[in-house]
Amino acid sequence: MEDLIKKVSYLKGYADGLDISPKSDEGKLIIKLLDLLGEMADKIEEMDSDLSDTRDALDELDTCVFDLADDFYGDGVYDDDFDADFDDAVLDDYDDDYDDGSDYFEIECPNCGEDVMVDFDMIDDDNAIVCPNCHEEIELEFDCEEDEQK
Repeated sequence: MEDLIKKVSYLKGYADGLDISPKSDEGKLIIKLLDLLGEMADKIEEMDSDLSDTRDALDELDTCVFDLADDFYGDGVYDDDFDADFDDAVLDDYDDDYDDGSDYFEIECPNCGEDVMVDFDMIDDDNAIVCPNCHEEIELEFDCEEDEQK
């Protein structure tokens, strides 16, 4: 990035050496363009610095999330040399490891409005579950395709 600022400084020095008159229309234009290039170079340097800081923060967050996932799932899916440029096969393997064969679905509790993950094993004989958030009963209705076809 310093190269860009150096190049703009060189052009300004070169223009000064040419004795460009700030009174002529061409001279005014060239001087204004060089000033604009200087401002753009400064802004680009600032944005580059911000981008670098953002990348560093994202890398830290990425590491924290993978560490938390490893601690939570405890199956060694994530390790210290896990590269952020992973491919979909890694995630597919992880999803296969996590899938225990249960059928989960998500519903919104009509009482509190929170999303609730439901496993078919959680449903009682009355087709109801208890919301873990508000502790109210949620009655479930199922439409069976077999019943509708008859």
